[in-house]
Amino acid sequence: MIHLLTKTTHIAADWLVRIAAVGLILMTLIIGWQVFGRYVLNSTPSWSEQASLALMIWYVSLAAAAGVREGFHIRIVALENAVGPRTRLWMRIASNIVVGACGVAMLVWGGQLVTKTWGHVIPSLGIPRGLAYLGLPIAGALMALFSVERVLEEISGEKIEDEEDPRWS
Repeated sequence: MIHLLTKTTHIAADWLVRIAAVGLILMTLIIGWQVFGRYVLNSTPSWSEQASLALMIWYVSLAAAAGVREGFHIRIVALENAVGPRTRLWMRIASNIVVGACGVAMLVWGGQLVTKTWGHVIPSLGIPRGLAYLGLPIAGALMALFSVERVLEEISGEKIEDEEDPRWS
């Protein structure tokens, strides 16, 4: 069961990183166009700022979710390295539970934000404001799922095979 979950979440995390990279590239192009328009054409595109902000919410949220799965978030390991293996195991489980709880909070409160702002239109883009925020609850759900996977990994003693985990360095 955990192997199927691991395989599925690894594929999902890879796609999240790819989607986030495309979002970053698009935002960079949009900001470049905005600067070109402002300083060369003397006409700033009205949509560029809101489009780049919406993209940033999405790509940062999705990349953060992938970071939970791949274990490449920043953390301090000095205390973890100073304790025994059993305490270290429980510290990792506890930290993954905290991250999962943060994901659930993003899911719940991000979902409320999406619901409350869906009726508001971003004038320069003509899309619901809630669409710009939709990445928050999606990423929160994925963070919670990835955290559950990491807890199961720690409990079972099996390591996720192809993750980029800072504990390896």
